[in-house]
Amino acid sequence: MVARARRNVISHFMSCDAVSAAKAVSYTPRRPVERRMLDRYVRSGVIVPTKGSAYFIDVPSYGSYSNSRKRNVGVAMALLALVGGAVVGIMG
Repeated sequence: MVARARRNVISHFMSCDAVSAAKAVSYTPRRPVERRMLDRYVRSGVIVPTKGSAYFIDVPSYGSYSNSRKRNVGVAMALLALVGGAVVGIMG
């Protein structure tokens, strides 16, 4: 659900080519989870609000955010594998 909301929010701005303040567009989240994702993206600087109720995506910030998120998922998966291996070693 969160992954879909993440894709929906980002794809809205990308499909509208809202990549600068001059190209900012409005966005009304359809679901509460999309509202939370929009708020998270605004707090992190990925989605930038403009005067009025328009927003645009800061593409370099989105790239950094996305890479950081992927790296964190990779670290979490590695830790889970280590813990799983330790549990198997202790039990076996």
